[in-house]
Amino acid sequence: MKMLTLALSLAALVCTILARPSLNYLENHFTGEDESNEVRSAAIKRLLEVFGMEDPPAIHGHKQAPQYMLDLYNTVADVDGVTKDPYLLEGNTVRSFFDRLRSEQVEFRFNLSTVATTEKILTAELHLFKLRPQAMLAFNRHHFCQVSVYQLLPTTKNSSAHGRKLLSSRLIPVHSTGWEVFTITQAVRSWMADEGNNLGLSVVVQTLGGGQMDTKLIRFASGRHHHQSKQPMLVLFTDDGRRSATVENADPNDTAATSSLPEAPLSGPPSRSARSLDYSEEEGASTSCQRMPLYVDFEEIGWSGWIVSPRGYNAYHCKGSCPFPLGQNMRPTNHATVQSIINALKLIKGIETPCCVPDKLFSINLLYFDDDENVVLKQYSDMVAGSCGCH
Repeated sequence: MKMLTLALSLAALVCTILARPSLNYLENHFTGEDESNEVRSAAIKRLLEVFGMEDPPAIHGHKQAPQYMLDLYNTVADVDGVTKDPYLLEGNTVRSFFDRLRSEQVEFRFNLSTVATTEKILTAELHLFKLRPQAMLAFNRHHFCQVSVYQLLPTTKNSSAHGRKLLSSRLIPVHSTGWEVFTITQAVRSWMADEGNNLGLSVVVQTLGGGQMDTKLIRFASGRHHHQSKQPMLVLFTDDGRRSATVENADPNDTAATSSLPEAPLSGPPSRSARSLDYSEEEGASTSCQRMPLYVDFEEIGWSGWIVSPRGYNAYHCKGSCPFPLGQNMRPTNHATVQSIINALKLIKGIETPCCVPDKLFSINLLYFDDDENVVLKQYSDMVAGSCGCH
């Protein structure tokens, strides 16, 4: 009986050992996983570098982008984020900042710490939402008022009070309502040169005669008492110096301007299965140089939490052979034509046929939240293969 019990125990132990994965299997499995994670991390890091970032911005929950930034994005980009016209946008970066002071007075302060000192300041605007006058004052004798925006200056040795510098001033109808925009570029350049100069802005409203205006008659929305859609906002246009290696002189959606090469179809947002298709007619078949779909899905990458628009874009890629003789529909360079002839005649050993590569590139636009929850519109050059050719 003891021998039977021992035999059964031994058999159970053997079965248990056999049922477990071998040490080599586990090592290979986890090594493979580690390598896959390392490759993914390295790829994401490299992609962030392409977008000019070290790390993806922190996600602070669902936020609403200012309507101005949404409208600006739709003006400069198509539904896939591709730039409609490279000359529509001043510079390549636009940021929106909300007022951080949230004062009861008509004073505002903006934190510009996310702007690199190397960026060129092109234009800065203060956007204020003017509210309707109160009903009881609707028939006031004043029809216009003078609205002036001042930069607050540091105190001097002779005075403990802050000085101020006039930035912008103009007449505004008293009974109007909506957004009013003032240029404050000088102040922002001063703040970027010395952060200590950023003491904020002051808005003064006066009658045409220079008298004090009733604050109940002229009111601007504040960050404290009004909806986010009406909050005071600074809009900053800059250029980070990153420029395209190619000239975008055509509409990327203009089929006449892009390649006359055959193109694989892609309608609507591509599905996961559509993106993995091999567009060759048969396995191993050699097709002529053409532009193929290459959809970049920001949700699959894990970036949908901070990118407002687009959700992804079609980068396209070039695929196919450049056989002799090269027709004009393959958009060959003179160098590629000569190389193709040398290859065909086998005049020199080791000379390959020309390569199918992008010969026109377009930029895309990203609208996203940065680490400080500011909304940024940024244009990135050379992100979409507009056409392909044999080079």
